[in-house]
Amino acid sequence: MLMPHPAVLRRLVDEYEALTQAGPAEAKPQHQAQARDLAYTLCVSTGTRDVRHALETARQWLDAASRADAAISPPTDQDPHVYA
Repeated sequence: MLMPHPAVLRRLVDEYEALTQAGPAEAKPQHQAQARDLAYTLCVSTGTRDVRHALETARQWLDAASRADAAISPPTDQDPHVYA
């Protein structure tokens, strides 16, 4: 299965959460439509059928991507294994 780039996935999660934070009763119709579109995109991107599962999967993938980036980050001057 193809996986979305972490930056794209982060943007989708952030936008969906921002739109749904106020709750459905207080949301404007255009925000509700945008939230539905984002929910669909999250589900397609994560291979799930429910936005709750999509968000959970997206967070797991983002955590894994963050850990992988930390593991391969370039050495700094403070790293004792860097030779001058």
